[in-house]
Amino acid sequence: MFVYKTQQRVFEIGGVKVGSQAFENPPVLIGTIFYHGHKIVFDARKGEFDRVKAEELVKAVEDASSKTRIPAMIDVTAESPEAMAKYLEFVANITKMPILIDSTSIDVAKAGFQFAKEAGILERVVYNSVTARSKDEEYRLLQEYGIKSVLALLYTDRVIDVDARIKAFEVILSKASAYGVEKLLVDTFVIDIPSLSAACRAMMEVKARYGLPVGMGAHNAVSSQKKVFKERFGAEGYRACELTANVMPIVLGADFLLYGPVEVAKEVFSAVYTVHTAYRYLARRKESLIQL
Repeated sequence: MFVYKTQQRVFEIGGVKVGSQAFENPPVLIGTIFYHGHKIVFDARKGEFDRVKAEELVKAVEDASSKTRIPAMIDVTAESPEAMAKYLEFVANITKMPILIDSTSIDVAKAGFQFAKEAGILERVVYNSVTARSKDEEYRLLQEYGIKSVLALLYTDRVIDVDARIKAFEVILSKASAYGVEKLLVDTFVIDIPSLSAACRAMMEVKARYGLPVGMGAHNAVSSQKKVFKERFGAEGYRACELTANVMPIVLGADFLLYGPVEVAKEVFSAVYTVHTAYRYLARRKESLIQL
């Protein structure tokens, strides 16, 4: 068990707190809906989907969060401006969870921001995401729409390099501050198994230096090589590998976790509850703490 000398920032987004010393606040779990290839989506460009099944998935996340007392957010991704507006309207109307607007296209993101502004839910919105390569145009759009909560993805071509992630973060931090971003959540970038350990080490480094909320999309370590893992271990083995990857940063005190498809919420929330509850008791014994 460890404690950081640097004061840790705690942000409140849509009523959900994210950030703290390790295991003081529970980690926020973030599942993705309407992702590429999601079976509930009929037409990804027009944003047509099975509303009954989508609502069941969102309610299952809420149920898992309620039972475990682990807070949740939902990541909404879309392939077109029309789809983004439709997805956000649906999700915003059936849940009070904070929402990540997830897009690699400025036009799609803008449609999401426009809906959030008109619907009066900007305080519930997190933009996913900026990188060290993001242009001023993207930051100006955030500023124009008053988006204050942003995910900083520490993408780097040097996937197992911790220092490269820190340098990427310093670029993002400078721009984010200049454009009025108030709540920066740091995603230390996972793309495969080797990168997972580097992302975990970078997570601890960012918390130690800057005290900001840090997490990652740990499931990418396995899901990016899904075919390989399934061929080697079978479907059950694959799920075990993915769950293990998701739990790894939690054991090291992650503030949030992008755990992948919302379908796996029940398993992930239960696993994270077990780890968080165990460490929470140890954290109360101050003599057990190691300073970082």
